Amino acid sequence: MTRGESGSAPPRRSQARRLALEILYEADVLGRKPEDVLAGGGAVTAWSPADEFTEDLVLGVARERDALDAAIRRLAHNWTIERMPIIDRNLLRIGAFELFHRPSVPVAVVINEAVELAKLLSTEDSGRFVNGLLGRLAEEVRGGGDPTPGGAGEQTPGGAGEQMPGRAESPEL
Repeated sequence: MTRGESGSAPPRRSQARRLALEILYEADVLGRKPEDVLAGGGAVTAWSPADEFTEDLVLGVARERDALDAAIRRLAHNWTIERMPIIDRNLLRIGAFELFHRPSVPVAVVINEAVELAKLLSTEDSGRFVNGLLGRLAEEVRGGGDPTPGGAGEQTPGGAGEQMPGRAESPEL
């Protein structure tokens, strides 16, 4: 993990979320169980040991994957999990896991961390897509307040201007 522009290291939980994303990404791409990649059977964990929070996220997402995917599918109108960019679907799984199972983590933190990673590592539109979907999920799961930092975004995973077949011009959540 590189240091930020100010010279200070990124917060530990931010690093843990990114490592969890990398482990889930690797498992997804290689068709392996996240638990196996986490245990050291993958390229990511060979150079970066997982901490307790990373393990909690990876194992929680692996354990709850079907329920997380069902919640994501319900809110991602006209998108299947399989058609989403791999980074996006795994960020959504991590965010959904935290919203459902880690109530001590503030909604704004869950969404902001996922959005920042989407902007950094995925497509041009991924930040808005992740923000919009997790914002709606947060309203359902945690209720009240403004769950989305900066407001709900548009759901359009993929490149700028990219239109998927069968996708409406005006995406809805």
